[in-house]
Amino acid sequence: MKLVIIGGGGFRVPQVIEVLSSPEAKLRVDEVVLYDVDCARTDAIMAVLRGSGFLDRSISPSVSACCNLSEALINADFVFSAMRIGGTCGRITDERVGLGHGVLGQETVGVGGYAYALRTIPAALELARTIKKVAPESWTINFTNPAGIITQAMRKILGHKVIGICDTPIGLMRRACAALGVNQEDVQFDYVGLNHLGWLRTLVKDGEDLLPRLLADDELLDYMEEARTIGGDWIRAIGKLPNEYLYYYYLNRESLSRIKNGAQTRGEFLNSQQSGFYRDVLKNPQKAWQLWNQYHNEREATYMAESRDPDKRAGRRAEDIAGGGYQEVALGIMEALTLDTPARMILNVGNGDCVETPLLIPELNAQAVVEVPCWVDGSGVHPQKVAPVTGAELGLITSVKACEELVIDAAMEGDKTKAWRAFASHPLVDSVLVARKLLNDYCEKNPLIAKVFKS
Repeated sequence: MKLVIIGGGGFRVPQVIEVLSSPEAKLRVDEVVLYDVDCARTDAIMAVLRGSGFLDRSISPSVSACCNLSEALINADFVFSAMRIGGTCGRITDERVGLGHGVLGQETVGVGGYAYALRTIPAALELARTIKKVAPESWTINFTNPAGIITQAMRKILGHKVIGICDTPIGLMRRACAALGVNQEDVQFDYVGLNHLGWLRTLVKDGEDLLPRLLADDELLDYMEEARTIGGDWIRAIGKLPNEYLYYYYLNRESLSRIKNGAQTRGEFLNSQQSGFYRDVLKNPQKAWQLWNQYHNEREATYMAESRDPDKRAGRRAEDIAGGGYQEVALGIMEALTLDTPARMILNVGNGDCVETPLLIPELNAQAVVEVPCWVDGSGVHPQKVAPVTGAELGLITSVKACEELVIDAAMEGDKTKAWRAFASHPLVDSVLVARKLLNDYCEKNPLIAKVFKS
């Protein structure tokens, strides 16, 4: 069994190797190849892995680095895609251009996410074409943000063999079950939306929906990071638990103000932090594992800091951090597909992939990638039918998905007018003139975006 990690010099790679080397892992992965365009990054991550002790376990895979994509992909069974085209410097530009026009420039929400997508889609499509040529039977698990857009673009080449994954709904589910004192394996649930735009709507155990009890209890809601961020009163008003990224929609004015008034954006923080990490590890490889843990803890503690009050921005509660675990779900997908051990999880899949209904969300087309519960087993990924989406939630899903599809078309066709329409139509942009200025600024300040629209 061979796994290839695209973006193999990325900060989260040690977490993937840890779960693959865990005694609890049912699947034996024999070989992991780390592919990255920056060999210094893979050198640093290899030093971390050597210091971690993960590679010394009896069930650990062999891990190597490779700087040739086609060579890395030979005989791959699974491909993890975790690219960051343009690096953290590109993210800073995404954020600062948006803020300069009074608009949120967040990595995956709104114009910042669309700028990121425009420069990433060409690389994602090239990766997909190479996978189809070199490893056509492999499964691709996409972590690259904005995950819903990139997964949908890659599906144009790889079809159902690419699955999008995100740790946000995973964390939401874990925190809700922990707050209620139930095992996640013992409940049925209804979750629906797009990547970074979804809601948990039921949580049923023994025929009883426990979600109303959670929403009605302030003490239980306090356990939920989403409730503390967005507000318990609003969550009770809508009657469902929102994905944490809905903070940027429900409290856009407040989030924008906090980010603008902050000392640095998230991209600026990560750029400085990650540069420090790679520099320190390459200078002190014998301390690589210790350094990774130091930088990892700081990174986790400051995640979405703008959503918390100033006195709480430097740290998150232990239960909030414990709510994640995308690498465990990725392993679960691999185990279910390979060993035929059925598992239920929330994934990004095609709207028309469910056998129980023509369309999971009838208002969207069959190719639209949505985020819904799925059963995964040896025969594939099986999206589960969800309850109808109505009202404001449906309006938000359909308007954002329409924008996402314009972004994909704009990147694939080199059509700047479609990109302008996508920017202008997003719910967090209030002027078509500002949208045009934003797009022009992104093109001026990021050559990778400008290149998309050159004939």
